[in-house]
Amino acid sequence: MADSDEDFVLSSSGDDRPKGKGGASGSRRPTRKSKRPDGAPAPGATKREKWEDIQRSWDNVVEGADGSIAGTVIGLLEATKRKRLLRDTTPIQRGIIRHLVLILDLSSAMLEKDLRPTRFLLTLRYARDFVTEYFEQNPISQLSIVGMHDGLALRISDMGGNPADHLTALQEKAFTVEPKGASSLQNALEMGRAELFHTPTHGTREILIIFGALSSSDPGDIHDTINSLVEDRIQVRIVGLAAQVAVCRELVMKTNDGDDSGYGVILDEGHYRELMMAATTPPVTTAEEKSVPSLLMMGFPSRMVEKHESFCSCHSNLTKGGYICPRCTAKVCFLPTECPSCGLTLILSTHLARSYHHLFPLKNWVEVPWSEAHASSHCWSCQTPFPTNQSQTSPTKQKPKPKPATLAPPPATGTSNGTKPAGSSEKGQKQPQQPTQRYACTNCKTHFCIDCDIFAHEILHNCPGCQSLSEEKIKARANLWPPNTVDGASSANGDPTSSMRTQVAEATKMLENSKIAPGSSMEVDS
Repeated sequence: MADSDEDFVLSSSGDDRPKGKGGASGSRRPTRKSKRPDGAPAPGATKREKWEDIQRSWDNVVEGADGSIAGTVIGLLEATKRKRLLRDTTPIQRGIIRHLVLILDLSSAMLEKDLRPTRFLLTLRYARDFVTEYFEQNPISQLSIVGMHDGLALRISDMGGNPADHLTALQEKAFTVEPKGASSLQNALEMGRAELFHTPTHGTREILIIFGALSSSDPGDIHDTINSLVEDRIQVRIVGLAAQVAVCRELVMKTNDGDDSGYGVILDEGHYRELMMAATTPPVTTAEEKSVPSLLMMGFPSRMVEKHESFCSCHSNLTKGGYICPRCTAKVCFLPTECPSCGLTLILSTHLARSYHHLFPLKNWVEVPWSEAHASSHCWSCQTPFPTNQSQTSPTKQKPKPKPATLAPPPATGTSNGTKPAGSSEKGQKQPQQPTQRYACTNCKTHFCIDCDIFAHEILHNCPGCQSLSEEKIKARANLWPPNTVDGASSANGDPTSSMRTQVAEATKMLENSKIAPGSSMEVDS
């Protein structure tokens, strides 16, 4: 009788193994082709997932005539910059006086290192950038910051219009608070709802949530809180750091009239910043939220400098200067704010002007083709030289390097797998031209570089050409050049002739001498 104390050894006999077709063990199942030789899907073929295919992105790189890919890299960089600018510029009604509560996730999920250095530290850095950009774009708005920490709602800063107070509070939390426990959406939403409950009806009520967890630990039914937010007309936007959560999508849809575009899940650090900065633009006012226009009383105080220090009414600090309320003569330290004594809104005229661009945004500028790029050689604003057509299309004369005799010449038909190498082109096929790096305003027809385009649309919100040119010159430029061109050259004729250059110079000289009456037109022979 065998000893039972020995270790059991699994038998590796091939009789117990499942046999494939034909009786051979371990044989692989025959694969089935998913496509026919002509490229059409084979009958009965299973659909392949996107992650099963190989995308050869390096095959899309096109070499220039000089053999370099610098033009392709420049085109990709400009396309990325232009993607941020191409937005809807239709003038629509928006709320320029905003009241927003920023809710940050301070749970243990923010300790993950998928975002460098950690989710928590990157979120604090982006939150500081958001506060600065928010008050730059909305100077007469107010902001409050709340955190979700260990299942509770933690107040970081109160509702106010001074960005320095919020930045100081965020800086203190970076050293005193460590992410811990679970996050509670219901507690944070209830605190945000209480912050926005007493705000005036002429302003918007918004909540922006940075949510890094995949679950919420709530003391009650969160759906009751969502219904309360809908009744109070509070709009909620959410930026997810991990994955999409069903309750977050329901929260955004119910508070935004069925629109879930306010809920986004980040892809990387750059996308994270884009989703946060998108909340700096005021939301569109819906038909249900439109109210009867009414007057809002505001005060425009003047700054004064005192010889002796006196207490300010906002912080009770001794200062030698400040702003005096025109109603009750109380002194405040900064603007915009509400007078602590009489409650009057105190702002400057520049604050209203900076908030006005949301209602009438600057139109998108159009890219100038090579056939119309002759009229400008430098950027209108920064005087950066533009590339010429010859430098983009003509090959550089370089002496070819001798090849070693031991190396075989490359195949003429392509690589071994049938694909063509990067930069290869068939006989008679033209190389695609690189962009002109010129962008024209549709009103004044002046040309700008991509950096000035971004600066004008994101910072200035005004066209430098329209501001510097008079109305007579703008009208004359529009009448001088055909409407189907950007800057005077017809796309069908290619390069302009010398007569066109002479006519443009003469028209400019006439405008400078003020010989053209307002509203008059000029006729130019083609």
